[in-house]
Amino acid sequence: MRFKEVLARLTGLSSPVFGVSWNPPESHVQVAQRVVAFLEDRRVLFVPSEMEVPDHCVQSVLEIRRLLTTELQSLGGSTELADSLRALRAACRKFMNTVGARPEIIVFGAHRGHWASWEFNGALGELRGVFGIHVARLAAAYGLNVDGDLATILPDIVDQDDPEAGEP
Repeated sequence: MRFKEVLARLTGLSSPVFGVSWNPPESHVQVAQRVVAFLEDRRVLFVPSEMEVPDHCVQSVLEIRRLLTTELQSLGGSTELADSLRALRAACRKFMNTVGARPEIIVFGAHRGHWASWEFNGALGELRGVFGIHVARLAAAYGLNVDGDLATILPDIVDQDDPEAGEP
């Protein structure tokens, strides 16, 4: 998905995008690029949940969390980028607290109709929702394209002039 399409999906940002008064530091752009490129290959974020193996998802989320921690250590201080990476890391922790800490969800989470699959799918959906919002923020703030399947978790475009927009 091209940068302009990502930008169109956002309903607002707290800072101007590529304004004269704000140019992101080069190191922040590189960190954002590395994070988005890494996430584009994390199927836990976009493959239909019925195709997922809970144990593999846990391992993938652990890898994502490690990368986010490493990138946060390279940033230092509080920035919008660091805030987004912290929010992503918190989403990983919440997923792990729900899924990874309960062996019955790992064992039975892939069984359709089993209560564990509901908890697994709920935790996975919440993780993907948080990642979609923050990946869109990163793409808009740093002028990044979001390629491949990762683009499917970005928020939908909402037409502010349509009174029925956002309603099911």
